[in-house]
Amino acid sequence: MPPRTLYDKILDAHTVRRLDGDGQILLYVDRTVLNEYTSPQAFAGLRQAGRRVWDPSAALMVVDHVNPTAPRRTREIADAKAARQVGFFAENARDFGIELFDVLDARQGIEHVVMPEQGRVLPGMVIAAGDSHTTAYGALGALGFGIGTSDIEHYLATQTLVYRRLKTMRVTIDGAIGPGVTGKDLVMEVIRRVGADGATGYAVEFAGSAVAALGIEGRFTLCTMIVEAGARGAVIAPDDKALAYIAGRPRAPVGRDWETARRAWRELRGDDGAVFDREVALAAEAVAPMVTWGTSPDQAIAIDGRVPSPDDEPDSGRRRAILRSLEYMGLVPGMAATDIAISHAFIGSCTNSRIEDLRDAARILRGRRVAAGVRALVVPGSSQVRAKAEAEGLDRIFLAAGFEWRQSGCSMCLAMNDDILADGDRCASSTNRNFEGRQGAGARTHLMSPAMVAAAAVAGHLADPRQSASEA
Repeated sequence: MPPRTLYDKILDAHTVRRLDGDGQILLYVDRTVLNEYTSPQAFAGLRQAGRRVWDPSAALMVVDHVNPTAPRRTREIADAKAARQVGFFAENARDFGIELFDVLDARQGIEHVVMPEQGRVLPGMVIAAGDSHTTAYGALGALGFGIGTSDIEHYLATQTLVYRRLKTMRVTIDGAIGPGVTGKDLVMEVIRRVGADGATGYAVEFAGSAVAALGIEGRFTLCTMIVEAGARGAVIAPDDKALAYIAGRPRAPVGRDWETARRAWRELRGDDGAVFDREVALAAEAVAPMVTWGTSPDQAIAIDGRVPSPDDEPDSGRRRAILRSLEYMGLVPGMAATDIAISHAFIGSCTNSRIEDLRDAARILRGRRVAAGVRALVVPGSSQVRAKAEAEGLDRIFLAAGFEWRQSGCSMCLAMNDDILADGDRCASSTNRNFEGRQGAGARTHLMSPAMVAAAAVAGHLADPRQSASEA
């Protein structure tokens, strides 16, 4: 047998049988997580067909998209549509026997933060869910990917999916990571280089010394955000850091089962000589703190860079895209990134709301104040992240700096609850997408790391976190 990639090994181990057609297989899927926004139609389909869920224990239901994140949490949701969604979600959990983390559960949070936090993501698993950022689980050596509503229904009824094998891409990041540079900056540079469609149709494997040097939470950021280059899967071979992260989690194996699993997981990697359909290499030392200037995640520059000019773009399609982005964002070519003033600062989302993200931001904010005229919010990725941050005193740092310390949820990442920007607002955001209207109709979003959001909040404009750290 020729050498195989890690993606191929995981896929082969979960193939029930090959199907007729263009490379399609029937794929066994270990687990899923369901949210109140993308699951209702799937449950309605099950009810209509009179079907039960094949294995309720393989699913978890988490309220995260539409719930308010006000500092004082209650069960009340003022928005009638959102309240109906959450109510139907609870009804489905009860009727189909699936565990639910509702808004008052101490384990509630953003689904892609909660799943690993609870030990429900283990190396070698296949996990599919109704959210594109399910790729996050690749940080622990699991293959995760997003699926549509009909696929959710099929999975719940059968524990399988009809799946077409992807092409493979290896992104190798070697070298020393510079000061102020995070996993967010590394993946933003990858997306800038390959383009917003550069990984379309690919499963991406991250490798290299810089990836190994990242903590698990930085790896979550890599695997979550590579979706913005079009990837449909991401994976990193599990190492001792990954196993240490999993050990002791509520749903992780224990005792003899843990030792057996640990030995197997340490061998879970691609073969030497495995051939990928595409190779991308990046030198970590060449990456600076990054920020988007436009309305696509690949429209990014270093924080010490300048807004590009359409006149410098030879491709007519890209030139039109630059012109449209400049108009929507209200920017002019040649403008320094650090001259862009903001009205809002947001730290949160499945991409950057874990404890390390909050620690990074708090280091910048200690002893400082948010600039006049800037509204700043921090939304922890889960109730457990929030509790841990409070135990470390991070909440006091954020509050003293003038940030709002809120409850967990998707929040301003996609503006499905009360956390919405107004037309013309400009936000320094640790989220994953800067599309037109993503955070509110007419709102302008600049993507960056949590540390850079903190630096921008203090400065009142986009700012270099390396300078802010040196001044601390």
